[in-house]
Amino acid sequence: MPLRTVVRYLSAPIRYILRPSTTTSNRGYAAIAEARSVLEHELETIRTGGTWKGERIITSKQGPHINVDGSRGDILNFCANNYLGLSSHPQVVEAGIEALQKYGAGLSSVRFICGTQDIHKDLEQKLAQFHEREDCILYASCFDANAGLFEVLLGPDDAVLSDELNHASIIDGIRLCRAKRFRYKHMDLNDLETQLKESQSSRLRLVVTDGVFSMDGDMAPLKGICDLAEQYGAMVFIDECHATGFMGPRGRGTDELLGVMDRVHIVNSTLGKALGGAAGGYTVGPKPLIDLLRQRSRPYLFSNSLPPPVVGCATRAVELLLASNEIAQSVGDKTMRFRNKMTETSLSDG
Repeated sequence: MPLRTVVRYLSAPIRYILRPSTTTSNRGYAAIAEARSVLEHELETIRTGGTWKGERIITSKQGPHINVDGSRGDILNFCANNYLGLSSHPQVVEAGIEALQKYGAGLSSVRFICGTQDIHKDLEQKLAQFHEREDCILYASCFDANAGLFEVLLGPDDAVLSDELNHASIIDGIRLCRAKRFRYKHMDLNDLETQLKESQSSRLRLVVTDGVFSMDGDMAPLKGICDLAEQYGAMVFIDECHATGFMGPRGRGTDELLGVMDRVHIVNSTLGKALGGAAGGYTVGPKPLIDLLRQRSRPYLFSNSLPPPVVGCATRAVELLLASNEIAQSVGDKTMRFRNKMTETSLSDG
């Protein structure tokens, strides 16, 4: 066989592979077009349902007064979770700059490989001290903390009892675990007791609730929940994202405010609201639980470490609260003053 024929024979399959197939290409375009149609329909459903979420572009730092793209002058901001005003606090900002200069922009690693610096351990120790718990583990967000807790703690022989209006991250986290699921009516202690009775055959039982519910601002009846948990041999978990830093006389949260700090076993919360407002979440609780989370919690194991500037900002925020109760207590004073002024205005206008 001539060499030219051999070459043509051997190269034919390659040309066939490299040459675009009209049929395959058309199918690809059809799939994309169909997906686009489905997505546009979903978007239109959101618009017509009145739940479209637009994003206002802020052109200033976070605070009570902000500049918004397209608006004239500054605007009063009533919707941030910057409860203590620490997002732009000079000491918090400076701590972030110092951490950036000393430790760099990021770790490029998960914690257990080469992503743990002394500042991460220091922040975890301070958060455990702040909440008066044995130990603490940091996450990229409290959403991740909620996603990483339940599947590690609870197995198929266990049960989780969750308030029906708990945050979406709690709901998603519970879906990841294999425990039996019980949902009780919102803040209804009678229904919770019914669920506790139904789940008595379970090995471990965990009552799960927000401390302060983010949408309505109502507060979980923690004393009653703890009473029932102790009566039926269950543990108590609370999500304190909308309470840490300003609820309670020292800002420790709803468990402090309601006098049950020693009766709530596990607390998840965030660094992204009152504690500097940057990013990050954490779990505080018994040391064996925290140790196990470091070994098995997937959001912790497979997410990059918190960047040093974020750790620096959050650490300074926690230090400010550990040093003095005045910042936490000022929120209540300001709230009452604002309410009184608004009431006076409303009455004078009426």
